[in-house]
Amino acid sequence: MANTKSALKQIRKNNLKRLQNKFVLKTTKTAIKKLKLESKKNLNAFPKISSLIDKLAKKKIIHKNKSNRIKSKLVKLIN
Repeated sequence: MANTKSALKQIRKNNLKRLQNKFVLKTTKTAIKKLKLESKKNLNAFPKISSLIDKLAKKKIIHKNKSNRIKSKLVKLIN
């Protein structure tokens, strides 16, 4: 257990940030799943999902190479 006041605050901050990252990652994953299910009908959703993936990479929630792989797979799926 943390001994200092600042260490306790860091634990609280880390827990909050972890929950925020988890939420954003989960919403992106569900958006990707929806796009995969409706790939031919819903072509307008790809730019939004691509933007979400880029934001995850920019915030270092996922690695930039992983974001490129995900986008590449989605483009192949659409075409």
